[in-house]
Amino acid sequence: MYRSPQQRFRKLRLLGIGVLVVGVLAPIGPAQASPTQTQAKPTFTQAAAFDTSKPLHELVNAAKTATATGAASAAVKEVRPDRAPAAAQLRSSGAAAVKSGDTAVQTAVAQAAIPAPLANFEGLSNQDNFNVFGFRVNPPDPNGEVGPNHYVEMINLVFGVYSKTGTLLLGPVDTGTLWSGFPIDECTEPSGDPIVIYDQFADRWILTQFTTRGIDFPNEPLNPFYNCVAISTTGDPTGSYFRYAFTTGFNFPDYPKYGVWRDSYLITTREFGILDPSIYAIGVYGLERNKMIEGDPNARAVSFLLQEGPVPLNLIGDGLLPPDVDGKTKPKNDVPAPIIGTQDDNGVYGAAFDALNIWEFDVKWHSTPTASIVLKTQLPVAGFDSIFPCGVVPGSLPPSARDCLPQPGITNGSQFLDILSYRQRPIWRLAYRNTGDYETMVTNQSVEALPGLGGTRWYEIRRTNGVYSVHQQGTYAPNDGIHRWMGSIAMDKNGNAALGFSVVNATDVFPSIRYTGRLAGDPLGQMTLSEGVIINGTGVQRTTNSRWGDYTAMTVDPTDDCTFWYVNEYYTAAGQASSTAGWQTRIASFRLPGC
Repeated sequence: MYRSPQQRFRKLRLLGIGVLVVGVLAPIGPAQASPTQTQAKPTFTQAAAFDTSKPLHELVNAAKTATATGAASAAVKEVRPDRAPAAAQLRSSGAAAVKSGDTAVQTAVAQAAIPAPLANFEGLSNQDNFNVFGFRVNPPDPNGEVGPNHYVEMINLVFGVYSKTGTLLLGPVDTGTLWSGFPIDECTEPSGDPIVIYDQFADRWILTQFTTRGIDFPNEPLNPFYNCVAISTTGDPTGSYFRYAFTTGFNFPDYPKYGVWRDSYLITTREFGILDPSIYAIGVYGLERNKMIEGDPNARAVSFLLQEGPVPLNLIGDGLLPPDVDGKTKPKNDVPAPIIGTQDDNGVYGAAFDALNIWEFDVKWHSTPTASIVLKTQLPVAGFDSIFPCGVVPGSLPPSARDCLPQPGITNGSQFLDILSYRQRPIWRLAYRNTGDYETMVTNQSVEALPGLGGTRWYEIRRTNGVYSVHQQGTYAPNDGIHRWMGSIAMDKNGNAALGFSVVNATDVFPSIRYTGRLAGDPLGQMTLSEGVIINGTGVQRTTNSRWGDYTAMTVDPTDDCTFWYVNEYYTAAGQASSTAGWQTRIASFRLPGC
């Protein structure tokens, strides 16, 4: 049955939490630094549906007849409202009383020059949503990936394929078009939270989204949910795709994050259910990569749910990240995949100390497969505070808990931007490398770096002969009144790191995109290169839902393993004039010295 774009878009509401618990862990004390090795029970399934698509350009041409019809709407639809507790509840809990301040903060911009961008071009925008659907959405959740010849960007709710010089080769097209004619037509609905990754070992593109049909149960029929996964049949992202749907049952797979591993594609989710709102869990999934590359309809999946209650909430928080391999070297055989989260003793989830929580996931795709997940260790980290003072602007309209970061000319606190630091999780990606001598991973999260100032805490984690350590960490927050948040970090083949992020302040810095970096031999814990500008914004966001993108993406070019590519959102005066949420995205590349 054809559904109009307006019918196919489903405004998500706050839900309870997932009920299909396949295995749990024995309780673990939140202050325990060497957790027990108790394992959860895996569940193996096959794809709920499979087929091979027509070339993407043919699907796009066919979809042009099904673009927005009827009256356009000036309303901004919110994609995937997030789960409580919100920042106000975190503050009222008394957790803020244990604030210790950030003990790894970098309060100055380094003087060593950072190279200027190489490519720097416009990505997708909310105007594209308006042109396709007749309405705009918030947040955008911008992410993208670079391959040998292309850059693929996905946002809520459209995607596009670019040349590496910025020529738009395909799109913008709604995400549901990728699954046109698929047996599970829920995948054809542009539901949101898309992720794109490139598998450099197989020269394949993986484009994904979740489904939301049934999310309004009991106001609509009960319906299972799916992770819809399309993998290109060749290295051409505009060509045909092997299409899979893997069910999560009646758990809504919120906030899915993907990674390329040795012989699996990995997914982590936040599991929300519609039958029992008292249950919450984090999902960890492995997909049988080798069969998916070949287009085998019998590709299998394995799933674990880590359920609040049997698992202390601080150990799973608001999400865990899977590793996503950069570089030309796969992880060693029989090495489990690290699945990483963070905890803050200033939050309400029961953490006794600030730490990285490291789980290990392993699957053997034998004829009779086996899999396990275990909490391997907790690594104490330098003190940080994730609970930002949001929604406390004197004289403003009653603000929500998301109203955190001021913008130039905005006096209504309800239009401040969401920092999302209070979500107890690292932000996309967990960028992984196998150096031979050790494995290294980098990730980041937004924090309150100084009183009332947003910053970005970043980590480099190493695993040497199976033992984890925090090699270095820092909070990038030059004390200049500018908030730096919603970052993404990656590392090139030489061990240089690049960090991209959003910036804003109350007076003269409009929502914009910047980046910094460090060289491998530089003093630990410091971004030792100056701050580069990808684009300076000229407008502000005026929605009162305050949503900023929930993630951005820093990736590394597989052709030289040196060039970083970053995508994030920003505002122009023209975009501000077009809508209260007239955001745009920008895609840029750069290399650090010596690579």
